[in-house]
Amino acid sequence: MAYRNKTYVCFDGDSDIHYYWLMKAWKQNDGMSFNFFDAHDLNTGRDSSLTATIRRRLRERLLNSKVLVVLIGQNTRYLYRFVRWEMEQALHLGLPIVGVNLNGQRRQDGLTCPPVIRDELVIYVSFKAAIVQHALECWPTRHKTLKGNGATGPYYYQDSVYAQLGL
Repeated sequence: MAYRNKTYVCFDGDSDIHYYWLMKAWKQNDGMSFNFFDAHDLNTGRDSSLTATIRRRLRERLLNSKVLVVLIGQNTRYLYRFVRWEMEQALHLGLPIVGVNLNGQRRQDGLTCPPVIRDELVIYVSFKAAIVQHALECWPTRHKTLKGNGATGPYYYQDSVYAQLGL
């Protein structure tokens, strides 16, 4: 079994890739404590012509991941070919999921949340480095405990957590 220490980021590559690039910039910025081990840095082969080949590589990345981050934009809920499949695979693997609302919402947004994760045990945060980092550090352990107790449904951090992080 692979050592799971990566963060898999799932997003709308057509509309929201700049948010992914911004996350990578947060990671590179010496003045910020934001960090993650990006699963997209793995297996960067160029044979991307077949859906089966792409899914095989994505699954390999998911198997090396300890958490799935879903960047939730306006169109994310409509993406089925890969984005929905990635979320389904993460659920199947029992990966903790952090839903990051690109519209600034701090809780699950019923208008943008992909249906496949709507009723699942997912933490929702806004797109700010401090709260995303907090979720990456804290949610996997909390998810395991909650899941073990049979919890389901959306979770979010109280406003006091955002305040403690300076947000």
